Amino acid sequence: MRLGIIGLPQTGKTTLFNALTRGTQPTGAASGKMEMHTAVVDVPDQRVDVLSNMFKPKKTIYAKVTYVDIAGLDGTASKGGISGNLLNQLAQMDGLIHVVRVFEDENVPHVRETIDPLRDIAAMDSELVLNDLISTERKIEHLAEEKKKGAGREKGLIERESVLFSRLHEALSAEIPLRDVEISTEEEKLLSGFGFLSRKPMLIVLNLAEGQSAPQVNYTHRHSQVVALQGKLEMDIAQLSEEEAALFLAEYGIEEPSLNRMIRYSYDLLGLESFFTVGPDEVRAWTVHRGALAPEAAGEIHTDLQKGFIRAEVISYTDLMASGGMNEAKAKGKYRLEGKEYIVKDGDILNIRFNI
Repeated sequence: MRLGIIGLPQTGKTTLFNALTRGTQPTGAASGKMEMHTAVVDVPDQRVDVLSNMFKPKKTIYAKVTYVDIAGLDGTASKGGISGNLLNQLAQMDGLIHVVRVFEDENVPHVRETIDPLRDIAAMDSELVLNDLISTERKIEHLAEEKKKGAGREKGLIERESVLFSRLHEALSAEIPLRDVEISTEEEKLLSGFGFLSRKPMLIVLNLAEGQSAPQVNYTHRHSQVVALQGKLEMDIAQLSEEEAALFLAEYGIEEPSLNRMIRYSYDLLGLESFFTVGPDEVRAWTVHRGALAPEAAGEIHTDLQKGFIRAEVISYTDLMASGGMNEAKAKGKYRLEGKEYIVKDGDILNIRFNI
């Protein structure tokens, strides 16, 4: 999972990045230039800890999430769209985290002089939508040229793409993010090579000052969510030891660190879930999309397991814990064999039988 942190200058993007990654990147810079910071962090999951204590493996490996702090967007959409390395980086993200400034700080002036979360959200959405609009216009022009030439790709495919991109263009022209456009399974395949920015799941983060209440923000787009946190305070907590952080969280009434919450929100937005593999060598968490079949999950472990998939030995984490151990779970019939049509559930523990 790769998540890009975006926002207007001076909104606290790097502050949030440091809070999520326990990083120490300098904050407060506002060059407006393309700049990136990247960090990979473990996905906190208590189930991995419990399984590791149970199986005592040589290695314990958590699922990973990559956060990318991306500077360069300023909400001033241009006719040429987003270009160069900035566009390439944004297109590679699985989802976007838009940091919106709510805090007041006379020492750090807002680039638009006043604090207005709704205005800033709309400005960033407009920039992403305009970029996608330009991309669809170019694609439609290219498809028209293909039709005229009458050679090359199959005509039916060109026509299907023309219909799809015209529909996307219509929505974007009405300033509707592509997250709100219903896309069929077949159309998903046609769009697989396009990293449309307004299609990416969006987590809006309202960046508050310490003790500040969150304003009411109505953001009803699909595959989107609005959360609020005290960015500077969360960053300070992230620099503490686990013991100190626990005391700090309790003092300020924060239930859990931002890292845990943000990953959970991100998993929900992207439709992801975790399954596990266990054994004396390794206990490991893996990530798949909800609804993934057993062979797809096997492919996350290794492509050979997917190609040669025969059966999956499955037990849920809940059943294993309730049974008290693997042998006890097998005795109770909780350990079962599943075929290629089995839909993997969050918390499943899998062992793949394969032959290749």
